[in-house]
Amino acid sequence: MTVSIYNSLTRSKEGFQPIEQGKVNMYVCGPTVYDYIHIGNARPVIFFDVVRRYLEDTGLEVQYVVNFTDVDDKLIRKADELNTTVPEVAEKFIGAFFEDIEALGVRKATLNPRVTEHIPEIIAFIAGLVEKGYAYASEGDVYFRTASFEDYGKLSHQNIDELQFGIRVELGDRKENQGDFVLWKGAKPGEINWDSPWGPGRPGWHIECSAMARKYLGDTLDIHGGGHDLQFPHHECEVAQSESLTGKPFANYWMHNGFVHINNEKMSKSLGNGITVKEIVKQVKPQAVRYFMLATHYRSPLNFSDDTIAQAENSVERIANCYTNLQHRLNSADGAEAAGAEELDALRSKIAGIQAQFHAKMEDDFSTPDAITALFELVTEANVYMQNQQAPAEGIKLLVEAFDKMDNVLGLLPAASGDDLLDEEIEGLIVERTEARKTKNWARADEIRDLLNEKNIVLEDTPQGIRWRRK
Repeated sequence: MTVSIYNSLTRSKEGFQPIEQGKVNMYVCGPTVYDYIHIGNARPVIFFDVVRRYLEDTGLEVQYVVNFTDVDDKLIRKADELNTTVPEVAEKFIGAFFEDIEALGVRKATLNPRVTEHIPEIIAFIAGLVEKGYAYASEGDVYFRTASFEDYGKLSHQNIDELQFGIRVELGDRKENQGDFVLWKGAKPGEINWDSPWGPGRPGWHIECSAMARKYLGDTLDIHGGGHDLQFPHHECEVAQSESLTGKPFANYWMHNGFVHINNEKMSKSLGNGITVKEIVKQVKPQAVRYFMLATHYRSPLNFSDDTIAQAENSVERIANCYTNLQHRLNSADGAEAAGAEELDALRSKIAGIQAQFHAKMEDDFSTPDAITALFELVTEANVYMQNQQAPAEGIKLLVEAFDKMDNVLGLLPAASGDDLLDEEIEGLIVERTEARKTKNWARADEIRDLLNEKNIVLEDTPQGIRWRRK
């Protein structure tokens, strides 16, 4: 089994070979925690969660690090707006981030380091660059000499003379050259700051990730990921400062996901078209947001609209209904008869073929759209199998297990909450409601109906009697 990854650095697919056999070091740039994350932020959060899940599914041990930028100009402005402190702003939105990713079915990273907890490591990193001549102090700031790193521009594939410097790469008279970027910012009056050899101040944006990645994952990462917008300047600057200090490749594989547009327009504050995860999961199932993100290849742009999210909702409902029906059949008396060996072998063969297709697509640069196609083939197979009302339980169990294995990677089924009713409890309530209606105890029948509705249980009349499913 060989996973191939499209490496942004080489612009080609490469067979994945981790530095240490059986282990993967993976760093993905996390949010600047001054506000709630929007659906554009959610794309790398969801996609790289699936990458991590799949690598673990293949038996690899993944050390997965996602940082928090918890000091920054944006946090300082937000603190001023709210008449509070930068740490309080960060704490609020870090908490909100964890709530959002839990709703989206995203597993927590192995580590979530914060910038403010790594100031000594950042200062030491900068000091090392100054000592080697790659950086210089100027009036309380420290800058990186981009011209000193011969390969500057190799990740974004731009010539240094043609680069257009983006957000957080500041221009000013304190620099030797226009393209030099800030490593340490001298403190302005009233700003949060730390002592350093160059005076009170705080880290620049790019140095944070280099220092934290190095501390937890070493000089060279297996995989570094993030949104396409981070390729330049953020990741380009990370490469320059990290490789200048260590003399080693910063990351062997670079992965970047495409943009998310809203109604065919780029998300921007000026257009006012941003949608937060907090808002969208109140309107649609979180699994639909996850499906929407995974139904397009991660390197391609995505367009969010009412139609696309509605299609995603319909798709996840079809998957969930099939899985719920399988579980219901497995826990009922319908599948009591034993299956013949030939019948089970035929089913195993079909399932094995679908699983092979699933893995082949995931191994090919994590092609989640094609992996979802394989999942729907399993849905079709399961629905056909369940047309036999006496379908053997052994076959149903095989189908449930196959669902579980695929969804352990994709995460499209809703997680059972602690207050969910067990299947046998639902069955018991349905029997009790039927008896209550027979005896014209309408109050109890309505009470049970309301309880089931509250727990998102849908009752359906069929020729075989009352069936139920979870919404």
